[in-house]
Amino acid sequence: MGHLRRKAGACQPLGTGATREELILMSTILSTITGPNDLRGRSWSELNQLADEVRAELIRVVTQNGGHLGANLGTVELSIALHVAYKSPRDMLVWDVGHQAYIHKLLTGRFDRFPTVRQEGGISGFLSRDESEHDQFGAGHASTSISAALGMAVAQQFKPKAEQGRAVAIIGDGALTGGMAFEGLNNAGHLNLPFTVVLNDNEMSIAPNVGALSKYLDKVRTDKTYNRAKDELAARTAKLPQGELLVELGKRMKDSLKEFVYHAMIWEELGFTYIGPIDGHDIRAMVEAFRQASQVEGPVFVHVLTQKGRGYALTENDLERGHAVSAPVAPGAGPTAPKYQDVFAQALIELAREDARIVAITAAMPTGTSVNKFAQVFPDRSFDVGIAEQHAVTFAAGLATQGVKPVCAIYSTFLQRAYDQIIHDVAIQKLPVVFCIDRAGFAGDDGRTHHGAYDLTYLRPIPGMVIMAPKDENELRHMLKTAFSIENAPVAIRYARGAGLGVATDEPMHLLPIGRGELLREGTDVAILAAGTMVAPSLGAADLLAAEGFSATVVNARFVKPLDEALILEQAARCGAIVTVEENSELGGFGSAVLELLAREGITIPVRTLGIPDRIFEQASQSRLRELAGLSPASIAAASRTVIAARTPATIDHLQV
Repeated sequence: MGHLRRKAGACQPLGTGATREELILMSTILSTITGPNDLRGRSWSELNQLADEVRAELIRVVTQNGGHLGANLGTVELSIALHVAYKSPRDMLVWDVGHQAYIHKLLTGRFDRFPTVRQEGGISGFLSRDESEHDQFGAGHASTSISAALGMAVAQQFKPKAEQGRAVAIIGDGALTGGMAFEGLNNAGHLNLPFTVVLNDNEMSIAPNVGALSKYLDKVRTDKTYNRAKDELAARTAKLPQGELLVELGKRMKDSLKEFVYHAMIWEELGFTYIGPIDGHDIRAMVEAFRQASQVEGPVFVHVLTQKGRGYALTENDLERGHAVSAPVAPGAGPTAPKYQDVFAQALIELAREDARIVAITAAMPTGTSVNKFAQVFPDRSFDVGIAEQHAVTFAAGLATQGVKPVCAIYSTFLQRAYDQIIHDVAIQKLPVVFCIDRAGFAGDDGRTHHGAYDLTYLRPIPGMVIMAPKDENELRHMLKTAFSIENAPVAIRYARGAGLGVATDEPMHLLPIGRGELLREGTDVAILAAGTMVAPSLGAADLLAAEGFSATVVNARFVKPLDEALILEQAARCGAIVTVEENSELGGFGSAVLELLAREGITIPVRTLGIPDRIFEQASQSRLRELAGLSPASIAAASRTVIAARTPATIDHLQV
């Protein structure tokens, strides 16, 4: 099977340093593709040339815009083969996660708009049902494709036979580690409907895969006895009368040679007909396999081997195969502040040197959370559990029962997937698990599926949960130390994607008083109560107000739960007007907590709660998204002027007294 891992060689993309205009002139195929129908009827050599042109365009755009490169480079031929073999949108191609589907976008009428991928107003870096009829299911979270495609397969049974299409789930081996994928496989085997699962097996998700399933796939891929016996049987059978027909029939027989060698192959035990493994860079072989799969009336599992990062030296040689690349930094740009995730990792390392009970857990995002840095120092105290957030949380709960101090470093958008486990397995049992919630607030160009807009809202109602939000990267360090001092209760610390404010982080970490805010600026006209990333723009708003003659208090809330009730009530009495600011949904978060406090105390003063409005935000820079959401200094100042103007004469007289 060594040929399945050959280097790109002849598949090297042409003209990767060329401009888009030059590429269009050089291209004889890609620029003419307006949809999947334009692929059918072409020769194999034309389709291979198209693959080269697609790689060139992919590399050019993604290295300029940033985005998911490695996974897409690995699925160029796979994407072409799928659109040749199936007739989208009648046949439903459901891509898992979506960051392996940029090529799908190029082949379905979005070539002209492709340079706008992940840009404000441009096409999404993930699939979107709003964007194209060929995007059957939008997803930015892994392991959903099998369940969604199976639902579509069942729905076909309610249509006339002539209108029915084939549902096809394309899932990576990393996403296959998610428990939801196996729930879908189990149900598909039981329903026994026409349905295809294509495993895009590149031996990786974002980081190298972990777990027993990964080892099993390695065994299937590399077993010499199986592959030699299979090849010999096929060669001998082909020499018999009508031997080619027998070979094709044999590939579809459940009681085939692979069943003899691997009598307990997991896929066939689940009720699937297994086809593969197939070279994921051989378009013809894949098209033939997909057409065979379409003839099977039950569920089929097609195992395709691809090379993540294929055709681009920088990604082929990268440890993570260029999963995500950043847009180039403008020439002359100064040094940036350290990222929140890196400050978190360094602080955790310092604390772990002092306390051997501290361990770190991530769900397939070691680099994205910087847990990989912790793992370099403490490899035996670092756990990557795969794309399995539910397991990560309950695993942490089990550790906590034995006196270990687990830290779950998970993106805000992914922690949503483990909500029941946070309540049922951690909070109800009062276990001291620390949740370090990365990418809280706007996630920037990753767009709507990745914005961490809801964590304050979904965590705040959980009894006993302590929630902190640092105003800068140095305060994050102190909050982490504080979290480990809290016993018999879970703790959440939420922080933003990307760079901090550039403040010094060399002072010794110290404990913060639980439930106490920080008074940063004292005024008399309005109290601006800010959480986390919104402290800095709130200070900017206070400066704008001061230039107009208004005096504003600015409070760094620090704790969203428990609130510093005494400080909030004091400022309500002092100023008679309040503005709350948070980079979280304006429904149910920090502002709601302040309103609940004021209502409980019978205080009726003008209040504005600023947060992420109740709508879906697409991709743009973080600063632009905050501006669009009304979270800029100018917007905070405008809201402050509104509540100042709404104060009644009686309120003002009372304050003056």
